[in-house]
Amino acid sequence: MKEANILIIEDEDVTRLSLQNLFEGEGYRTHLAANGEAIFAEIESKNIDLVLMDINLPGKNGLILAREVLQRHNIGLMFVTGRDSEVDKVLGLEIGADDYITKPFNPRELTIRVRNLLNRLSRTENSVVTTEQDTEVIQFDNWQLDPNSRQMIAPNGSKIAIPRGEYRALRLLMENRGKIVSRQELIRRMTGRELRENDRTVDVTIRRLRKHFESDDQSPEFINTIHGEGYRFVGNLDS
Repeated sequence: MKEANILIIEDEDVTRLSLQNLFEGEGYRTHLAANGEAIFAEIESKNIDLVLMDINLPGKNGLILAREVLQRHNIGLMFVTGRDSEVDKVLGLEIGADDYITKPFNPRELTIRVRNLLNRLSRTENSVVTTEQDTEVIQFDNWQLDPNSRQMIAPNGSKIAIPRGEYRALRLLMENRGKIVSRQELIRRMTGRELRENDRTVDVTIRRLRKHFESDDQSPEFINTIHGEGYRFVGNLDS
């Protein structure tokens, strides 16, 4: 993999510089910010591959910022934060973060996680490029999915930006219309990793997807739950 660009968003000066020294010592290029104000300009101008972000930031909350980033950019994102409650961790993963590590962290563990994540993202991206090469708008039941912008277009014309993980899950389900797709298959397409014990990432992703276009989450029209097996897309794809 090419030398990666890592954007570190951390309001504590000591921690921010510590992370910079740690990753530059590992051969990565680092870019620093104390808050999220310039995050999008940094991502677009510095060709960022991975964002390391705290949650407790001045101004906009890190969870909100992370969701906005993942809606607009196909990059990796990891939380490095002092918020160690299970609720915060679940929320972070729900919005699409690739990993979540709490402070105080073990520097060796963090660098290993980052290296593994970057390698996984690279493999996943290469795999996804070969399976999602089409750029034509996909139509189903008066809805549209635009692969170029990763947007859902509703029957009334309104547009909904969807994060990378949700998009990849939906594409895999569409590619296998009428067939059951397991949680293992979905997590591999979404993140490149294996399904973990008690991992609810896929279920949360499907729930968020349904909110975009299902009128009744209890009686879904497009994505059916097959208990104990996975999910199945049953929408009508226009050929």
